[in-house]
Amino acid sequence: MARVRGFTLLELMIVVVIIAILAAIAIPTYSRYAIRAHRVDGQEWLLRIANAQERFYATNNHYGALTELGYTNPLSEKGYYSVSMNPAAASTTQVFTATAAPVGGQAKDDCQSLTINNAGVKASSGTTTNGSCW
Repeated sequence: MARVRGFTLLELMIVVVIIAILAAIAIPTYSRYAIRAHRVDGQEWLLRIANAQERFYATNNHYGALTELGYTNPLSEKGYYSVSMNPAAASTTQVFTATAAPVGGQAKDDCQSLTINNAGVKASSGTTTNGSCW
């Protein structure tokens, strides 16, 4: 009798089940990692704005709007966060709060919006067990 080589259907199904189990574990873990890695984009964007505000304050003795600081596009460099300012318009205010709201797929982040103010206080509107928000 000639020996037939190959895999049986049962062996192939076992391999498919093993791959499905590994994928069920790996995909959510990777997604959590990616969200945490993209959070840095919002943090870095807010720190840049806070630094620009302090430079503006040193010259003008009040904080400015995003447009006065030279930021015409509210989206962060990589597009994961959209930044807004309080006050939004030019004024003679002595305080500011910058808020970075997640955009697109980053909206699944448990930290939600990140904020920084003129005193350097960093906060988030949500909480997470996936690292720290700041």
